[in-house]
Amino acid sequence: MLEAGMKAPDFTLSDASGREVSLSDLRGKKVVLYFYPKDNTPGCTRQACAFAGAYEQFKDKGVEVVGISRDSVASHVKFAEKHGLPFILLSDPELEAIKAYGVWQEKKLYGKLSFGVVRTTFIIDENGIIEAVMPKVKPDTNAAEILQML
Repeated sequence: MLEAGMKAPDFTLSDASGREVSLSDLRGKKVVLYFYPKDNTPGCTRQACAFAGAYEQFKDKGVEVVGISRDSVASHVKFAEKHGLPFILLSDPELEAIKAYGVWQEKKLYGKLSFGVVRTTFIIDENGIIEAVMPKVKPDTNAAEILQML
C-alpha cells in the first residue's frame, strides 16, 4: 500500500456523467480520495452520505472529494441520485486505480477468502503528494475524521 510522502499515482476514470476525470486534473486542490467496495451496500451508503453531509465543509476548505469503486458508471448515477451525492464518483471496473493504490486485497468473510476493495481513504495535497493514508476506515466516522485532520 502507498504511504504518506509518496507521489499519488495518476489515473483517468469515468465519472457518473461519463466524463473522463484524471487525478492530475485536480492539481492545485487538496483531494480526499476514498475507495469503497460497492454502491448501495449499507456501509458504503453510510460513508457516502457522511461525505455528502460534510461536503460544504470540504468545499469551504478547498478540498475535492472523490469516491472510487468497481461499480459501473450507470450504478454510480443511480447511487448518486438516490442519495443526493454532490461529489465525484469514479468507475474503476478494470481495477486501474484500485490496484495502483494497493487497496485490492485478500479479504476474509465468514471464513471464506476472496479479493476485494479494502475501504481506504487518501488525502492528497495540491502537488499530488499523499499526505495521509487511512486504511480500513469506519464508514460512519471517516468524513468527520478527515475534517478534523484538515
